[in-house]
Amino acid sequence: MRRSAKHNGSLALQKREVRHTCGCERVLVFWGKMHRQMGARWVLIGSTLLPFMKPQFPQLLESVRQCRLCEKSLPLGPRPVLQVDPRAKILIAGQAPGRRVHETGVPFDDPSGDRLREWMGITKETFYDPTKIAILPMGFCYPGTGKSGDLPPRPECAEAWRQQLLDCLQQLALTLVIGQYAHKWHLPKTHKNLTETVRAWQDYAPSVIPLPHPSPRNNIWLKKNPWFSESLLPTLMKSTQEALIA
Repeated sequence: MRRSAKHNGSLALQKREVRHTCGCERVLVFWGKMHRQMGARWVLIGSTLLPFMKPQFPQLLESVRQCRLCEKSLPLGPRPVLQVDPRAKILIAGQAPGRRVHETGVPFDDPSGDRLREWMGITKETFYDPTKIAILPMGFCYPGTGKSGDLPPRPECAEAWRQQLLDCLQQLALTLVIGQYAHKWHLPKTHKNLTETVRAWQDYAPSVIPLPHPSPRNNIWLKKNPWFSESLLPTLMKSTQEALIA
């Protein structure tokens, strides 16, 4: 949506509008231009235009946990599941929580998580230490189930929150990008399908490694692509250990 307005005759609001919810209060955040403040961010509350103050990390995280943006589209209601701390060394960029994770509120608390930890060569203790590993799925809430499995992540999460959270992660040494939706967001270029993107993992290494989803549903894929276990997984384990001590 594009809007224009004037503030003391000097401010032209343009580009994009980001709409998000903090509790029950809706805030409109605009990207704007000002003669001496190029790219300044402003908040329009009612008819009052005020400079936007970047929230502190705890406030941002609490706002994410209270998010209700796509509540009407979620079959089991909102329950954002993520793990994040500015000190994290590794980012796991996944897709969206499954039903079991929705119930427990713990990311990758399922067979997919068991396999992912095996791929990385780490314990649960390390995996669930937010000062070491951040877990940000493309969608924070369980999206429901379709004919062939879970539905795609809801797009509202990434639009409203993702970049704000990523901006807080300044200590990352390694990013694991899991599944096609995360591939499209995090990778500068993807190939014709997920298999070819993962096969080209050296194009993104050493700081980024694309992965298939570790779900048991991908057992057939893993059998068809033995190169994944033979060449990529040893590098993944080594890169994980190096990132944790970086």
